[in-house]
Amino acid sequence: MAKKRPQTQAKRPQLTDAEIPVVGAREPCPCGSGRRYKACHGRAAAHAVTELVQRPFEGLPGECDWIALRELVPAATVELKLKDALPEDVPSVTLVTVLPMAWPALRRDDGSVLLGLQNDTASGDISRDLADTLQRAMTAEPGTPVQGRRAPADGPRLQDLLDPEGPFEPVVHSGFEFWVPDAQNTTPEVAASLERANAAAIPTVKLEDVDAAYWCETSEKNHLRWVMPHSEERLLDALARLHAAGQSSLGEGTRLVGSFRAHGLTVPVWDLPSEVRAEDIEKPAAEFAERLATALASDAPLTADERRARGGLTNRQVTLS
Repeated sequence: MAKKRPQTQAKRPQLTDAEIPVVGAREPCPCGSGRRYKACHGRAAAHAVTELVQRPFEGLPGECDWIALRELVPAATVELKLKDALPEDVPSVTLVTVLPMAWPALRRDDGSVLLGLQNDTASGDISRDLADTLQRAMTAEPGTPVQGRRAPADGPRLQDLLDPEGPFEPVVHSGFEFWVPDAQNTTPEVAASLERANAAAIPTVKLEDVDAAYWCETSEKNHLRWVMPHSEERLLDALARLHAAGQSSLGEGTRLVGSFRAHGLTVPVWDLPSEVRAEDIEKPAAEFAERLATALASDAPLTADERRARGGLTNRQVTLS
């Protein structure tokens, strides 16, 4: 038998990660490893796209309000300021809670951009998905919506595009008339669509005396939902101290009923009597903020009553995102 000739391997091209193009998952990886892309350099790219970012809005002005507009508020708008100057044909960029048909974004006829916040996202990083949508919206044809897609894993995030010193001042609306430039003189079909959307919106008001607190009205009782920037463990300790001391309410008939997690922060929730309006809760909320600041500053171990109160708060906590 003839001897087997020794196999020689061709020299593989040496490519850096930045030089490796994205190809089909089942195609050979361009790095020359001989493996499929999904099992080689595609693995890191897929992980970057699917990895959940716990606090996607961290570092942005108004992080707590970003979360409120994403999870709590039906109809609101915020003018956004970018780090770089807007293109000449883009007069403004406005963040909105939601757009018709749940469009990710809309380039209006006048060139302005509406960026929708309450949308499903394709990756685990809402900030990256929104930044990708925003960039595509600014170059879309005027008068067209922007469809969703999976953002590139190495694409910019909102933190890269928005001015870190820019204001973030939500304006809460009673309805969705901001969808159209002139809601009073629109077509019957659009008017009917607005009427249906407005009927489904829960009346919501942003408090003025404290940050990121939103009153809302429901059929049986009203609520205050307050997004807080403090670490979860420290905040729960502070709430437990106040609850055990009988200082966690916002006045007669109100009750701290629990909290939920959303995008890495904690949102305490109070039940309010149906007759308590947003303006009625402004002063009690400001007074509660002072009590909370004192409780947050305490490093004393929790008492038995405080531990029980904390356990009750923890057992009633749910996670939205």
